[in-house]
Amino acid sequence: MRHISLWFALLLAGCGTLPQPFYGNPGPAAARLALPPAPVLMVPTPATTLLNDAAARTFASDLAAELADYDVPSVAGSIQKNNWHLQITANHDGNNVMPRYDVIGPNGRSYGKLIGHPVPAAEWAKGSPTILAKAATADAPALSKLMTSINARVQQSNPQSLENRPPRIFIGTMTGAPGDGDTTLPMDLAHVLAGPNLKLVSSKQSADFTVTGKVKAPPAKDGQMLVELDWLVRDQNNRVIGQVTQIHMLRQNDIEPYWGDVAAAAAKEAAGGIRQVVQNAILKKANPPAVKPK
Repeated sequence: MRHISLWFALLLAGCGTLPQPFYGNPGPAAARLALPPAPVLMVPTPATTLLNDAAARTFASDLAAELADYDVPSVAGSIQKNNWHLQITANHDGNNVMPRYDVIGPNGRSYGKLIGHPVPAAEWAKGSPTILAKAATADAPALSKLMTSINARVQQSNPQSLENRPPRIFIGTMTGAPGDGDTTLPMDLAHVLAGPNLKLVSSKQSADFTVTGKVKAPPAKDGQMLVELDWLVRDQNNRVIGQVTQIHMLRQNDIEPYWGDVAAAAAKEAAGGIRQVVQNAILKKANPPAVKPK
């Protein structure tokens, strides 16, 4: 899993009524972004590769493992509904065997084809694990690039893709806040987060991303408490893709019984980090990383 750290250094507000403790205090965690999961590519045991059944299963397993190393979520196994799969065939070409690959979508359509590297026919016929592993290693980089290209085409042609509409955000619960913070903080976040490039929705099921929060506020000492706010951003698979953390020393009467201006300041500061997490998630999905060297 890859992570990108984003640091938000915003200026303290020069004017206004106090307290405004969270302005300029996004915290060290800022917004950590992980690559969202992609659909699984099934690699079934091929039937027409000039290999016996055992060798064909080995080749499918080798190829799935190699593709996974190139950030293509791949599993050796039978074709499954709603998943993509890789159809593998092979044919003779003189003294060589040419593996051929066809990427099949959940709708049964072919989305891209590739001819693999030639393998000496005599070696291929033996079906040795070494030869099959070398063939999988040789063809995985080009297959990974093909999958990236297919993903980009599919996303651009889908009107419901995040490339073609504003992301939908659901603001979930806040927990652990003293006073009225569990109610006030998400309500203030809703006021400042919505905009022309981001749409708030009323249900988690219809959202692309969900934001929830946790507050850590240990008992006050001498009227002061170190308060930590963690805003978590999750994707549709409930996977945490980013976190915005805010830390500040507060007086107990700043947030008990009412958060007031403190909640407004915290929400405004957090909104910038949350927007950045969402934007980077969209960009990451639209522009997958280049094929990494092994």
